[in-house]
Amino acid sequence: MPYYLRRKKKKDKPLPLFDKAGVKIKKKPDLKARLDKEFSLYIRLRDSKPYGFKYFKCPTCGRVLPFDKADCSHYFSRRSNATRFDEDNCMAECSYDNRFNAEHLHKLREALIRRIGEQRFQLLEWKHNQTKKWTDFELQELIKYYKALNAKLRKEKGI
Repeated sequence: MPYYLRRKKKKDKPLPLFDKAGVKIKKKPDLKARLDKEFSLYIRLRDSKPYGFKYFKCPTCGRVLPFDKADCSHYFSRRSNATRFDEDNCMAECSYDNRFNAEHLHKLREALIRRIGEQRFQLLEWKHNQTKKWTDFELQELIKYYKALNAKLRKEKGI
């Protein structure tokens, strides 16, 4: 029977993961994704605090928008592990500018320099060119840290 006529089984269970000795291994949780979620929420809450946690001001277009329209925008890409979870590298930006506006980085750079200063921005550029390998322990500790900060900000917000 040709391969394209074969019937698929209704419930194919994924094969369990085994190491070389045949011992079953648990799949590791995706710690980076969990930390991304907590870190992004912290940045958006931090930048909406001056507006009562209901609004934020986009550094690129200058509009004041509702909290739901905020994205955590990184000046240096998230591919750079050294600056991926650096608070100086991130600002809350409207989702349109963060995702679709190709020239948002010029205005974001100016806003970052106004916020953190030229010296810290140069340090951030230096840090961006370094390499960093996150250990599971570091990621877990950062998740705990940002969860605690988010809980504190949510309490201030009144959620």
